[in-house]
Amino acid sequence: MQLLVFILAYPLLWLISILPYRLFYGFSDFVFFLVYHVVGYRKDVVKTNLELAFPNKTEEEILTIRKKFYHHMCDAFLEMVKTMNLSKAEVAKRYAIQNIEVIQEIEKEKTILVVCSHYANWEWNVSINNHVTSQGYAVYQKISNPYFDRWVKKVRARWNTILITKEETAKVVLKNHLNNKIGIFGMVSDQSPQRSRAQYWTEFMGVKVPVINGAESFARKMDLAVVFLKVSKVKRGYYSAEFIPITTSGKSTEKNEITDTFLRLAEQQIREKPEYYLWTHRRWKHRNNVPAEVQ
Repeated sequence: MQLLVFILAYPLLWLISILPYRLFYGFSDFVFFLVYHVVGYRKDVVKTNLELAFPNKTEEEILTIRKKFYHHMCDAFLEMVKTMNLSKAEVAKRYAIQNIEVIQEIEKEKTILVVCSHYANWEWNVSINNHVTSQGYAVYQKISNPYFDRWVKKVRARWNTILITKEETAKVVLKNHLNNKIGIFGMVSDQSPQRSRAQYWTEFMGVKVPVINGAESFARKMDLAVVFLKVSKVKRGYYSAEFIPITTSGKSTEKNEITDTFLRLAEQQIREKPEYYLWTHRRWKHRNNVPAEVQ
């Protein structure tokens, strides 16, 4: 059944990827109509999340942000599909890196952990590998359907980026470290961990939640440099990427310092243009189950 679903879906995905941009975004508008007005996919979840993050906004403001978010979400998903047939020249035009020299300078001496949030377009982050000399790795979440998982790996592995799961990351970082090999590891770090596995609770957008501190753990143990990747949406189909150094020496930081700095940078980005964050995630689902010792 999984193979059949993939066989039926793949021709449509390929067709979408070769559409001229005017038709491509016209199709995205159609998908928005279905997702938002017909299906109503997670509209209540998005509204609740926005109300938690922006308690001072009116209901009208919340609903306006929600609608803008769904427009962007459909664009972002289809832009991932577009990557199937996106050239280096085209991605460089539509995903402009403002200060690649930050990475180029650090990679001369240190392995770098590039952290970002589910904001704007994180799919095209893999194009950073076109501008650096070190091997690039992207940490991703494995998909249950093996055929779609293989497809996503192929799409995201464009431009010589190696995809690894979060379970493989520590082993790859350690292997590179032992072999004196410098690498650049990209990781989306704003997911919500299982409550039972949460090692650190803190406020994110004003709400106390468990946070993943795996990136910090790697950085402090392996003395990695950590850089925040801020991606802004300039206009439809166009993005601007900026690197903000957090530390050039993970081992010299205090416990939770990297994680807290990342969260504050992510919050600042979200508050600037909230419609470009991925609000369908149940990011604040554990807010009412905060352990007594961290309240």
